[in-house]
Amino acid sequence: MATTVTLTGTGLPNVAPGRAGAGVFVKHNDIVVQFDAGRATCNRLIEAGLRLADLDAVFLTHIHSDHVFGLAELVLSRWIETQFDKVAVPLPVITPSGGAARFVQRMLEPFDEDIHLRREHAGSREVVLDAREFPASFTPSEVWASEDRSVVVDAVAVHHEPVPDAVAYRVTTPDGSVVISGDTRVCQEVEDFSRNANVLVHEAFRRAPLAHVIEHFPRINSILDYHADSIAVGGLAQRAQVTTLMLTHLGPPPRDETEEQGFSDDVRTGGYTGHVLVGRDLMSVTF
Repeated sequence: MATTVTLTGTGLPNVAPGRAGAGVFVKHNDIVVQFDAGRATCNRLIEAGLRLADLDAVFLTHIHSDHVFGLAELVLSRWIETQFDKVAVPLPVITPSGGAARFVQRMLEPFDEDIHLRREHAGSREVVLDAREFPASFTPSEVWASEDRSVVVDAVAVHHEPVPDAVAYRVTTPDGSVVISGDTRVCQEVEDFSRNANVLVHEAFRRAPLAHVIEHFPRINSILDYHADSIAVGGLAQRAQVTTLMLTHLGPPPRDETEEQGFSDDVRTGGYTGHVLVGRDLMSVTF
């Protein structure tokens, strides 16, 4: 077993202690691919024992800020880390076309002065942004592969409306496959995409703990409606025959083991009989 899935951030747009912004990386031998880059992604990658230069590519699922807060920091910190290396390969940043692609093209502009001053002072190389995009489609398609094709990444459009061009990713290695849902309602596209996956990393929201809040603030339903209900996620994972279900982007964020158990109980209520992990930052599973 040589493929590892590690959560770099399990949090929401609201800041919560111990939870960085959305993100997960998949490592197969020396190949490392990161999905989303919320706040504190750099810190979590280093805490996981990686150098930023170890990353082979970064993929965005969609344009919400909590999934991209840490992306400019990641690109610039990787540049600083490698600026005196004899060979430094620009980091590919791969996104669905639309808002996410436009964000990546513009995200370094506020740092123009900083980059200029650093280069002038130290004589370091230019920051090169290797931005790539693909059309989001409800038909799965390959969007990236390692040079030896031992790691292949496919994408499929998901349902996070009104956010356009949101996608899930499937990473296939010689050991099996892992699917990262991104933000989405429970949908047939992710279910089909996840069929027989070794690991499904899926966002999950619990309605029960929020019932009293919804009563006074019914507009919260608009947030819940474009995220995945934790009970329904259990049904999806069971129908897709997923081996391990890792829950992330947890709403509301569990504060203790009892609240974590609530997520597990919901998944079981939905019918899932496989291995459940309620995500904590830097939690890993290997297959």
